[in-house]
Amino acid sequence: MNEAVRKVLTWHEIGVRLIRPGVAVLLAATALATWAQRGGTHVPAPGSGLSYPARPIRLIVPLAAGGGVDTSARAIGQKLTEAWGQQVVIENRPGAGGTIATEMVARAAPDGYTLLMASSGHAITPSLYKLSYDAIRDFAPITVVVLAPNVLVVHPSLPVRSVKELIALAKARPNELLWSSSGNGSPQHFALELLKIMTGVRIVHVPYKGTAPGMTDLIAGRVSVTSASIVSTMPHVNAGRLRALAVASGRRSQVAPQLPTVAESGVPGYEIDVWHATMAPAATPKEIVARLYEEIARILAQPDVRERLLAMGLEPVGNSPDQFAAYLRAEVAKWAKVVREADIRIN
Repeated sequence: MNEAVRKVLTWHEIGVRLIRPGVAVLLAATALATWAQRGGTHVPAPGSGLSYPARPIRLIVPLAAGGGVDTSARAIGQKLTEAWGQQVVIENRPGAGGTIATEMVARAAPDGYTLLMASSGHAITPSLYKLSYDAIRDFAPITVVVLAPNVLVVHPSLPVRSVKELIALAKARPNELLWSSSGNGSPQHFALELLKIMTGVRIVHVPYKGTAPGMTDLIAGRVSVTSASIVSTMPHVNAGRLRALAVASGRRSQVAPQLPTVAESGVPGYEIDVWHATMAPAATPKEIVARLYEEIARILAQPDVRERLLAMGLEPVGNSPDQFAAYLRAEVAKWAKVVREADIRIN
């Protein structure tokens, strides 16, 4: 039996002993009908005496509207609103690499009404900036919503058709190949730094202010190679303007399963995941975190949501808070090591 239904029935079993059976049945039926009308998830928080959510929820996106993180937030926010009957308001607060909005959520009341849609940059910034918050201790992980696999692509004029050939060319022509990224400290930048550490290649990093201008220069042949999202790259690959070599994530993409991973292509252990995930302030009650996780996981399993996200190159995940917490710790440690070994400094 669904846990929420069991709890509702338990409450009314107590009532049966106190009032007439006919009235008890009527009360139980009314409670169950209300529970069903609200999507089967909107029940009182244990011991609180109140329901969650009882008012609108703010879901803070630390990046501009229109990007992948914003898209993930809006897909989840819309479905949460429908399920719970309370508005989930998406607030875009870009700036300072997402640290301003992230700090705001870290300092918010831990009541489940201010949440963060974080990205993989959350695990990178602690090693690059002096932050006023702790990326791990100041947050309660809820779930990784999606993975957004990046694709390693080159300009068609480059005489390579595999990762091994790219590495060989880069070693034969040190500091000649140019790698575009969406900016210093971005996942695209770190994809290069990890490749350099693991293979010893010398490729020049060319940071841009966003993915689009870098992609424009790659298509024009002014830079040689990059690692960018499936949505940004595959239309150009399919049109013959770029050549795809591999996906950067640890497993093949559901969107482009024909592409091998970089690890499969000659660099064992290479893995860079771009992820979007929900988090709450650290002291948020476990019951609220669990309720958010369960509902988001249910939403991500819905066929229409999966289809919508996959069409945008976003692969639904929905792991547990404990799994996300362990993953986040590993990600922070991984990128701290890359920063040290590559001696990356952001001015």
